[in-house]
Amino acid sequence: MNILFVVENYYPHIGGVEVIFKNLAEGLAAKGHKVVVLTHRLKGTKRHEFVKGVTIRRVDCFGSRYLFTFFAIPEARELAEKADIIHTTTFNGAPPAWVAAKSSGRPLVITVHEVWIGMWKRLGDMSWLGKRMHDFLERMIYLLRYDFYAAVSESTKKQLIRIGIPEKKVKVVYNSVDYEHFKAGNKGREKIRKKHALKGFVYLAYGRPGVSKGLEYAVRAVKIIKKNIPDSKFVLILSTDPAYRKQYRKILRLIRKLKLLGDIVLLPPVKWKELPNYLKAADCIVVPSLAEGFGYTAAEAAALDVPVVATDTTSLPEVVSGKHILVKPKSPVAIAEAVEDVYRHKFKVKKKKLFRLEDNIKGYLEIYGQLLNKKLK
Repeated sequence: MNILFVVENYYPHIGGVEVIFKNLAEGLAAKGHKVVVLTHRLKGTKRHEFVKGVTIRRVDCFGSRYLFTFFAIPEARELAEKADIIHTTTFNGAPPAWVAAKSSGRPLVITVHEVWIGMWKRLGDMSWLGKRMHDFLERMIYLLRYDFYAAVSESTKKQLIRIGIPEKKVKVVYNSVDYEHFKAGNKGREKIRKKHALKGFVYLAYGRPGVSKGLEYAVRAVKIIKKNIPDSKFVLILSTDPAYRKQYRKILRLIRKLKLLGDIVLLPPVKWKELPNYLKAADCIVVPSLAEGFGYTAAEAAALDVPVVATDTTSLPEVVSGKHILVKPKSPVAIAEAVEDVYRHKFKVKKKKLFRLEDNIKGYLEIYGQLLNKKLK
Protein backbone atom coordinates (compact mmCIF):
# COMPACT_ATOMS: atom_id res chain seq x y z
CA MET A 1 0.00 0.00 0.00
CA ASN A 2 1.18 3.54 -0.82
CA ILE A 3 0.51 6.01 1.99
CA LEU A 4 0.94 9.78 1.73
CA PHE A 5 1.22 11.79 4.96
CA VAL A 6 0.68 15.55 4.69
CA VAL A 7 1.77 17.12 7.98
CA GLU A 8 3.08 20.61 8.74
CA ASN A 9 5.88 19.37 11.02
CA TYR A 10 7.99 16.22 10.88
CA TYR A 11 11.50 14.97 11.65
CA PRO A 12 13.81 16.57 12.76
CA HIS A 13 11.29 18.95 14.36
CA ILE A 14 10.55 17.51 17.81
CA GLY A 15 7.17 17.62 19.49
CA GLY A 16 4.38 15.26 20.50
CA VAL A 17 2.63 15.27 17.12
CA GLU A 18 5.89 14.90 15.21
CA VAL A 19 6.87 11.87 17.29
CA ILE A 20 3.44 10.29 16.68
CA PHE A 21 3.79 10.50 12.90
CA LYS A 22 7.48 9.60 12.81
CA ASN A 23 6.79 6.38 14.76
CA LEU A 24 3.70 5.60 12.68
CA ALA A 25 5.38 6.27 9.31
CA GLU A 26 8.47 4.23 10.17
CA GLY A 27 6.34 1.44 11.66
CA LEU A 28 4.25 1.21 8.50
CA ALA A 29 7.40 1.24 6.32
CA ALA A 30 8.83 -1.61 8.41
CA LYS A 31 5.71 -3.63 7.55
CA GLY A 32 6.44 -3.24 3.84
CA HIS A 33 4.20 -0.28 2.98
CA LYS A 34 5.53 2.54 0.82
CA VAL A 35 5.38 5.74 2.88
CA VAL A 36 5.90 9.33 1.72
CA VAL A 37 5.76 12.31 4.08
CA LEU A 38 5.16 15.83 2.77
CA THR A 39 6.07 18.48 5.33
CA HIS A 40 7.39 22.03 5.64
CA ARG A 41 11.12 22.54 5.31
CA LEU A 42 13.10 23.57 8.36
CA LYS A 43 16.29 25.60 7.99
CA GLY A 44 19.25 23.33 7.37
CA THR A 45 17.23 20.29 6.27
CA LYS A 46 17.36 18.54 2.92
CA ARG A 47 14.64 19.05 0.33
CA HIS A 48 14.38 15.26 -0.17
CA GLU A 49 15.48 12.61 2.29
CA PHE A 50 15.03 8.88 2.92
CA VAL A 51 15.01 7.96 6.62
CA LYS A 52 14.26 4.50 8.04
CA GLY A 53 12.20 3.45 5.04
CA VAL A 54 10.29 6.73 4.78
CA THR A 55 10.60 9.18 1.87
CA ILE A 56 10.48 12.75 3.18
CA ARG A 57 9.61 15.62 0.82
CA ARG A 58 9.96 19.12 2.26
CA VAL A 59 8.30 22.29 0.99
CA ASP A 60 10.05 25.66 1.24
CA CYS A 61 7.75 28.01 3.17
CA PHE A 62 10.09 30.93 4.03
CA GLY A 63 10.47 29.52 7.53
CA SER A 64 6.74 29.63 8.26
CA ARG A 65 4.76 26.44 8.85
CA TYR A 66 1.58 28.47 8.34
CA LEU A 67 2.42 29.05 4.68
CA PHE A 68 2.58 25.26 4.28
CA THR A 69 -1.23 25.36 4.01
CA PHE A 70 -0.88 27.04 0.60
CA PHE A 71 2.60 26.17 -0.67
CA ALA A 72 2.12 22.41 -0.18
CA ILE A 73 -0.90 22.13 -2.49
CA PRO A 74 0.91 21.57 -5.84
CA GLU A 75 3.23 18.85 -4.50
CA ALA A 76 0.44 17.25 -2.46
CA ARG A 77 -1.66 16.92 -5.61
CA GLU A 78 1.25 15.41 -7.51
CA LEU A 79 2.09 12.85 -4.80
CA ALA A 80 -1.57 11.96 -4.26
CA GLU A 81 -1.76 10.44 -7.75
CA LYS A 82 0.62 7.67 -6.66
CA ALA A 83 -0.97 7.12 -3.23
CA ASP A 84 -3.66 4.65 -2.18
CA ILE A 85 -4.58 6.71 0.87
CA ILE A 86 -3.81 10.16 2.25
CA HIS A 87 -3.38 10.85 5.96
CA THR A 88 -3.18 14.29 7.57
CA THR A 89 -3.69 15.98 10.92
CA THR A 90 -4.89 19.29 12.32
CA PHE A 91 -4.17 22.05 11.46
CA ASN A 92 -2.00 23.45 8.63
CA GLY A 93 -1.59 20.16 6.77
CA ALA A 94 -5.32 19.51 6.52
CA PRO A 95 -6.30 21.94 3.70
CA PRO A 96 -3.59 20.83 1.19
CA ALA A 97 -4.33 17.18 2.02
CA TRP A 98 -8.05 17.81 1.42
CA VAL A 99 -7.37 19.49 -1.95
CA ALA A 100 -5.09 16.60 -2.97
CA ALA A 101 -7.67 14.00 -1.95
CA LYS A 102 -10.43 15.75 -3.87
CA SER A 103 -8.36 16.17 -7.03
CA SER A 104 -7.10 12.56 -7.01
CA GLY A 105 -10.18 10.80 -5.65
CA ARG A 106 -8.11 9.15 -2.89
CA PRO A 107 -9.61 8.52 0.58
CA LEU A 108 -8.51 10.95 3.29
CA VAL A 109 -7.94 10.25 7.00
CA ILE A 110 -7.43 13.04 9.53
CA THR A 111 -5.98 12.55 13.00
CA VAL A 112 -7.59 14.96 15.46
CA HIS A 113 -5.79 15.72 18.71
CA GLU A 114 -8.39 17.96 20.33
CA VAL A 115 -11.28 20.22 19.37
CA TRP A 116 -11.32 23.74 20.80
CA ILE A 117 -14.43 25.03 19.02
CA GLY A 118 -16.46 26.81 21.68
CA MET A 119 -13.54 26.62 24.15
CA TRP A 120 -11.35 29.47 22.89
CA LYS A 121 -13.22 32.04 25.00
CA ARG A 122 -12.25 30.17 28.17
CA LEU A 123 -8.55 29.95 27.32
CA GLY A 124 -5.69 32.06 28.69
CA ASP A 125 -4.25 35.35 27.57
CA MET A 126 -5.55 35.84 24.04
CA SER A 127 -7.48 38.98 23.08
CA TRP A 128 -11.20 38.81 22.32
CA LEU A 129 -10.40 39.18 18.61
CA GLY A 130 -7.70 36.51 18.77
CA LYS A 131 -10.07 34.02 20.38
CA ARG A 132 -12.80 34.70 17.83
CA MET A 133 -10.33 34.40 14.95
CA HIS A 134 -8.93 31.06 16.15
CA ASP A 135 -12.42 29.72 16.72
CA PHE A 136 -13.41 30.75 13.18
CA LEU A 137 -10.31 29.19 11.58
CA GLU A 138 -10.84 25.92 13.42
CA ARG A 139 -14.46 25.80 12.28
CA MET A 140 -13.21 26.21 8.70
CA ILE A 141 -10.99 23.10 9.11
CA TYR A 142 -14.00 20.98 10.07
CA LEU A 143 -16.17 22.37 7.29
CA LEU A 144 -13.87 20.37 5.01
CA ARG A 145 -15.27 16.86 5.29
CA TYR A 146 -12.87 13.92 5.59
CA ASP A 147 -13.51 10.25 4.90
CA PHE A 148 -12.51 9.18 8.40
CA TYR A 149 -11.52 10.82 11.68
CA ALA A 150 -8.98 9.22 14.05
CA ALA A 151 -9.42 10.65 17.56
CA VAL A 152 -6.44 10.27 19.90
CA SER A 153 -8.71 9.77 22.94
CA GLU A 154 -12.30 9.11 23.91
CA SER A 155 -12.44 12.74 25.03
CA THR A 156 -11.53 13.92 21.52
CA LYS A 157 -14.04 11.52 19.98
CA LYS A 158 -16.81 13.06 22.10
CA GLN A 159 -15.67 16.53 21.01
CA LEU A 160 -15.90 15.53 17.33
CA ILE A 161 -19.39 14.09 17.75
CA ARG A 162 -20.41 17.27 19.60
CA ILE A 163 -19.56 19.41 16.55
CA GLY A 164 -21.57 17.17 14.24
CA ILE A 165 -19.13 14.54 12.94
CA PRO A 166 -21.02 11.21 12.48
CA GLU A 167 -19.94 8.66 15.09
CA LYS A 168 -19.58 5.95 12.43
CA LYS A 169 -16.76 8.01 10.88
CA VAL A 170 -14.78 8.32 14.13
CA LYS A 171 -12.45 5.78 15.71
CA VAL A 172 -10.23 6.18 18.78
CA VAL A 173 -6.57 5.41 18.06
CA TYR A 174 -4.47 6.24 21.08
CA ASN A 175 -1.07 7.80 20.51
CA SER A 176 1.87 5.52 21.24
CA VAL A 177 4.61 5.86 23.83
CA ASP A 178 8.13 4.66 23.07
CA TYR A 179 8.65 2.46 26.12
CA GLU A 180 12.14 1.48 25.00
CA HIS A 181 13.07 5.15 25.05
CA PHE A 182 11.32 6.01 28.30
CA LYS A 183 13.56 3.92 30.49
CA ALA A 184 15.80 5.50 33.07
CA GLY A 185 17.38 4.20 36.23
CA ASN A 186 18.90 5.78 39.32
CA LYS A 187 22.15 6.44 37.46
CA GLY A 188 20.42 8.80 35.01
CA ARG A 189 18.42 10.35 37.85
CA GLU A 190 21.48 11.14 39.93
CA LYS A 191 23.38 12.48 36.93
CA ILE A 192 20.72 15.13 36.26
CA ARG A 193 20.25 16.01 39.94
CA LYS A 194 24.00 16.52 40.31
CA LYS A 195 24.23 18.57 37.10
CA HIS A 196 21.57 21.04 38.31
CA ALA A 197 22.36 20.86 42.05
CA LEU A 198 18.96 19.37 42.90
CA LYS A 199 19.22 18.08 46.47
CA GLY A 200 15.72 18.14 47.97
CA PHE A 201 12.23 17.36 46.73
CA VAL A 202 11.94 18.05 43.00
CA TYR A 203 8.76 18.53 41.01
CA LEU A 204 8.85 19.14 37.27
CA ALA A 205 6.75 20.34 34.34
CA TYR A 206 7.76 20.52 30.68
CA GLY A 207 6.48 21.38 27.24
CA ARG A 208 5.38 24.31 25.13
CA PRO A 209 3.95 27.30 27.02
CA GLY A 210 0.75 27.29 24.94
CA VAL A 211 -2.44 28.92 26.19
CA SER A 212 -3.99 25.55 27.09
CA LYS A 213 -1.05 24.22 29.13
CA GLY A 214 -1.85 26.10 32.35
CA LEU A 215 1.80 26.48 33.34
CA GLU A 216 1.14 29.81 35.05
CA TYR A 217 -0.95 27.95 37.66
CA ALA A 218 1.96 25.61 38.41
CA VAL A 219 4.26 28.64 38.80
CA ARG A 220 1.81 30.28 41.21
CA ALA A 221 1.70 27.06 43.24
CA VAL A 222 5.46 27.25 43.90
CA LYS A 223 5.12 29.93 46.60
CA ILE A 224 2.62 27.78 48.51
CA ILE A 225 4.68 24.59 48.16
CA LYS A 226 7.86 26.34 49.32
CA LYS A 227 6.23 27.24 52.65
CA ASN A 228 5.47 23.59 53.43
CA ILE A 229 8.44 21.93 51.69
CA PRO A 230 11.33 24.39 52.19
CA ASP A 231 13.94 22.26 50.39
CA SER A 232 11.78 21.85 47.26
CA LYS A 233 12.67 22.97 43.73
CA PHE A 234 10.43 23.35 40.69
CA VAL A 235 12.13 22.38 37.42
CA LEU A 236 10.42 23.97 34.42
CA ILE A 237 11.59 22.80 30.98
CA LEU A 238 10.05 25.28 28.60
CA SER A 239 10.07 25.47 24.81
CA THR A 240 11.72 28.57 23.36
CA ASP A 241 10.03 28.11 19.97
CA PRO A 242 9.34 31.55 18.40
CA ALA A 243 5.67 30.57 18.02
CA TYR A 244 5.38 30.62 21.83
CA ARG A 245 7.57 33.65 22.53
CA LYS A 246 4.73 35.73 23.98
CA GLN A 247 3.65 33.01 26.40
CA TYR A 248 7.27 32.26 27.36
CA ARG A 249 7.88 35.90 28.26
CA LYS A 250 4.66 35.98 30.23
CA ILE A 251 5.79 33.00 32.34
CA LEU A 252 9.19 34.63 32.89
CA ARG A 253 7.56 37.91 34.01
CA LEU A 254 5.34 35.98 36.42
CA ILE A 255 8.36 34.19 37.94
CA ARG A 256 10.10 37.53 38.49
CA LYS A 257 6.97 39.22 39.83
CA LEU A 258 6.47 36.46 42.41
CA LYS A 259 10.21 36.55 43.26
CA LEU A 260 10.65 32.85 42.53
CA LEU A 261 13.95 32.93 40.61
CA GLY A 262 15.68 31.08 43.46
CA ASP A 263 12.95 28.44 43.71
CA ILE A 264 12.58 27.54 40.03
CA VAL A 265 15.16 25.95 37.74
CA LEU A 266 14.13 27.21 34.30
CA LEU A 267 15.62 25.13 31.48
CA PRO A 268 15.40 25.22 27.68
CA PRO A 269 14.23 22.07 25.87
CA VAL A 270 16.52 19.13 26.55
CA LYS A 271 17.70 16.59 24.00
CA TRP A 272 15.18 13.84 23.29
CA LYS A 273 17.59 11.15 24.46
CA GLU A 274 18.03 12.98 27.79
CA LEU A 275 14.34 13.63 28.51
CA PRO A 276 13.71 10.32 30.37
CA ASN A 277 16.60 11.09 32.74
CA TYR A 278 15.13 14.51 33.53
CA LEU A 279 11.70 13.02 34.26
CA LYS A 280 13.24 10.32 36.42
CA ALA A 281 15.22 12.99 38.32
CA ALA A 282 11.92 14.42 39.56
CA ASP A 283 9.95 13.16 42.54
CA CYS A 284 6.72 14.39 40.94
CA ILE A 285 5.60 15.47 37.46
CA VAL A 286 3.02 18.27 37.21
CA VAL A 287 0.57 18.46 34.28
CA PRO A 288 -1.49 21.64 34.91
CA SER A 289 -3.24 21.70 31.51
CA LEU A 290 -6.56 23.43 30.87
CA ALA A 291 -7.18 20.99 27.99
CA GLU A 292 -5.38 18.01 26.45
CA GLY A 293 -6.08 15.84 23.44
CA PHE A 294 -3.95 12.99 24.76
CA GLY A 295 -1.45 14.02 27.44
CA TYR A 296 2.00 12.71 26.59
CA THR A 297 3.57 14.10 29.76
CA ALA A 298 1.28 12.02 31.95
CA ALA A 299 1.82 8.84 29.91
CA GLU A 300 5.61 9.28 29.86
CA ALA A 301 5.77 9.90 33.61
CA ALA A 302 3.73 6.75 34.23
CA ALA A 303 6.11 4.79 31.99
CA LEU A 304 8.95 5.86 34.31
CA ASP A 305 6.91 5.20 37.46
CA VAL A 306 7.11 8.85 38.56
CA PRO A 307 4.04 10.18 40.48
CA VAL A 308 1.87 12.59 38.48
CA VAL A 309 -0.23 15.55 39.57
CA ALA A 310 -2.58 16.29 36.66
CA THR A 311 -5.70 18.32 36.09
CA ASP A 312 -8.99 16.45 35.93
CA THR A 313 -9.90 17.61 32.44
CA THR A 314 -10.54 16.33 28.89
CA SER A 315 -8.32 13.29 28.11
CA LEU A 316 -6.09 13.29 31.20
CA PRO A 317 -8.30 11.01 33.35
CA GLU A 318 -8.09 8.46 30.48
CA VAL A 319 -4.33 8.61 30.13
CA VAL A 320 -3.15 9.04 33.72
CA SER A 321 -2.16 5.80 35.46
CA GLY A 322 0.29 4.50 38.04
CA LYS A 323 0.88 6.85 40.98
CA HIS A 324 -1.26 9.94 40.52
CA ILE A 325 -3.50 12.67 41.89
CA LEU A 326 -6.10 14.50 39.78
CA VAL A 327 -6.93 18.12 40.66
CA LYS A 328 -9.30 20.77 39.37
CA PRO A 329 -7.91 23.01 36.59
CA LYS A 330 -6.84 26.64 37.09
CA SER A 331 -6.10 26.15 40.80
CA PRO A 332 -2.62 26.86 42.20
CA VAL A 333 -3.89 25.82 45.64
CA ALA A 334 -5.11 22.43 44.38
CA ILE A 335 -1.79 21.84 42.59
CA ALA A 336 0.19 22.79 45.69
CA GLU A 337 -1.86 20.53 47.98
CA ALA A 338 -1.46 17.60 45.58
CA VAL A 339 2.31 18.09 45.23
CA GLU A 340 2.54 18.17 49.03
CA ASP A 341 0.54 14.93 49.18
CA VAL A 342 3.00 13.30 46.78
CA TYR A 343 5.82 14.49 49.04
CA ARG A 344 4.10 12.60 51.88
CA HIS A 345 3.58 9.56 49.61
CA LYS A 346 -0.20 10.07 49.62
CA PHE A 347 -1.43 9.33 46.11
CA LYS A 348 -3.72 6.98 44.24
CA VAL A 349 -2.29 4.00 42.41
CA LYS A 350 -3.96 2.69 39.26
CA LYS A 351 -2.82 -0.17 37.04
CA LYS A 352 -0.42 1.20 34.46
CA LYS A 353 -1.98 1.84 31.05
CA LEU A 354 0.15 0.92 28.06
CA PHE A 355 -0.01 2.82 24.78
CA ARG A 356 1.99 0.56 22.47
CA LEU A 357 3.13 1.43 18.95
CA GLU A 358 1.85 -1.89 17.59
CA ASP A 359 -1.68 -1.02 18.80
CA ASN A 360 -1.40 2.42 17.22
CA ILE A 361 -0.32 0.98 13.84
CA LYS A 362 -3.03 -1.71 14.01
CA GLY A 363 -5.68 0.95 14.64
CA TYR A 364 -4.66 2.99 11.61
CA LEU A 365 -4.39 -0.07 9.37
CA GLU A 366 -7.96 -0.96 10.34
CA ILE A 367 -9.10 2.51 9.25
CA TYR A 368 -7.17 2.31 5.96
CA GLY A 369 -8.55 -1.17 5.33
CA GLN A 370 -12.11 -0.04 5.96
CA LEU A 371 -11.74 2.82 3.46
CA LEU A 372 -10.04 0.62 0.85
CA ASN A 373 -12.39 -2.28 1.55
CA LYS A 374 -9.64 -4.77 2.34
CA LYS A 375 -7.86 -6.24 5.32
CA LEU A 376 -4.38 -4.88 5.87
CA LYS A 377 -1.44 -6.06 7.98
